[in-house]
Amino acid sequence: MVEQILSDIYRIEIPLPQSPLKALNAYLIKGGERFLMIDTGWNRQECLDSMLSGLEELKVDLNKTDFFITHLHADHMGLIGRLIGKTSRVYLGNVEASVVASIRKRPEERYAQLFNMYLTYGFPEAELRSVMEKHPGLRYGPSTPVAFCTLRDGEKIEAGNYTFRCIETPGHSPGHMCLYEERAKILISGDHILFDITPNITRWPELENSLGEYLTSLEKVNTLDVELVLPGHRFIMNNHRERIKELQEHHKRRLDEVRYALGLGEKTAWEVAPFLSWDIDVPSWESFPPVQKWFALGETMAHLQYLIHYGTVVCRKHKNRMLFSLQQGEEGRP
Repeated sequence: MVEQILSDIYRIEIPLPQSPLKALNAYLIKGGERFLMIDTGWNRQECLDSMLSGLEELKVDLNKTDFFITHLHADHMGLIGRLIGKTSRVYLGNVEASVVASIRKRPEERYAQLFNMYLTYGFPEAELRSVMEKHPGLRYGPSTPVAFCTLRDGEKIEAGNYTFRCIETPGHSPGHMCLYEERAKILISGDHILFDITPNITRWPELENSLGEYLTSLEKVNTLDVELVLPGHRFIMNNHRERIKELQEHHKRRLDEVRYALGLGEKTAWEVAPFLSWDIDVPSWESFPPVQKWFALGETMAHLQYLIHYGTVVCRKHKNRMLFSLQQGEEGRP
């Protein structure tokens, strides 16, 4: 599906089969001589077919198209290797590019690192192996290496009549980057701000306190004068400050749930996760689809790390499992 948003700005909806996200919003900006595509979708045939159909409808020449990738998740950059033309430039934040390069250099080491991390936080080993075999982020990433033009916070990209400023917003990923157009008051938010779903904030090896980084990044974009937000998934909206307040409240409630769980005694992250409120239509934690348990446990770990960072929670290792408990004196606090 192709939809015109503003003059020379279009949304191409890219399906994400079997994902609760449903679809990716890829944005195409038409210029006089070149086009700019923002995000791509998974490296799957269904995604490629939808992308090519949209580009054909918009009469886009891929040999005259540059790409901006908001962050390294496969649903945002998976197709890039199958779309770039001979003269295409692919822009990615310098932090994200560094992480991608590290993973590409030693992929087995990265997967082992993630496997061991989730194992120590309590994910059952047999189920974890099955999840990593089926995880869409590991299956549908770029199939070929891509040379990136790296960008830093504050740098600008010209696209047609628009001038976008890069806003680095770590949290959802180590170096997630939004684009802000000051004159048109547009924020292309990637997965930093979503409206009818909340961005997954997980435990990243590169970030000591990913939730803390995310909350700081929300405040960073809260100051911008924005009339239209173009998110990576679902609905396009205009009141970013109201949504930021909702996201802040969401994480405050989740932190309260973590504290409540630990108030009942020492637990692994896996044992804390069922105490959190999840927007998934199943009767119990045991009924969660395995891949969704991966995302939920990552989010639980991020909230635990936040509380450790601020001295509310402590952890210790016992029999290759990380155990969490409330700091002494925190047990009776609301």
